Amino acid sequence: MKYTRFEELPVWKDAMQLADRITVLLENRYFRLLRGLADQLDRASVSVSNNIAEGFERGTTATRINYIYIAKGSAAETRSMLHGLAKRATAPDSTIRESRAEIKALIRLSELVSRQLQGWAEYLQNSSLKGSRHVTTETREGDERERRREAFVQKLKQIAPPPKDPVLES
Repeated sequence: MKYTRFEELPVWKDAMQLADRITVLLENRYFRLLRGLADQLDRASVSVSNNIAEGFERGTTATRINYIYIAKGSAAETRSMLHGLAKRATAPDSTIRESRAEIKALIRLSELVSRQLQGWAEYLQNSSLKGSRHVTTETREGDERERRREAFVQKLKQIAPPPKDPVLES
């Protein structure tokens, strides 16, 4: 599937969900005492989706890949802080003990986002795409000719009888 807007990307949607759920987690009274941690966790989680969006809108594949890795780094930073919170949430007197299950779920979600970003980066690194900045009328026309040729071949396959097997005929 070809995505034309970053809002269509499954990884962006998951990154937005991660940031939204962290915002809810940060409403816990525990974070009123740890404003620095809360602020850093909030900024790191929001940075994931923002870097996906910014990279998507850039004109070259190399720049897009760079932003994908920045987003991946922000997802790792988010996950690192969540691991620290998960450890604190196991203490018997912890004020975030009731959030332990959500913290673990957020760690899994941040891992999912990281895996998606890695897959996207690998796909782009292994493709011949240079990015929208390099698209010309000539390349667009070539792509259109290739699409029409492929559609024609598919139509031929539908209407042409399968070739006879000489071994079966004897």
